[in-house]
Amino acid sequence: MNDTDRAILAFELEHWHYQGNKERVIQERFGFSPNRYYQRLNRLLDEPEALQQQPALVKRLQNRRDQRAQRRTARDR
Repeated sequence: MNDTDRAILAFELEHWHYQGNKERVIQERFGFSPNRYYQRLNRLLDEPEALQQQPALVKRLQNRRDQRAQRRTARDR
């Protein structure tokens, strides 16, 4: 994990503290499009080091990701 990865995890812990919409703050803070940010976050959620550093956050986000995938699968049937 690099400094940007750690910053992404920290942001996910505290993004609700920032005024404005999350996508705008992502672009301002990281210089990523929201799509790029979420792609990177999803890859980060599968990193053992991320789980080690922020276990509660990573598990919560993994669960949320899994629930969205299950809803998409059920909807596509």
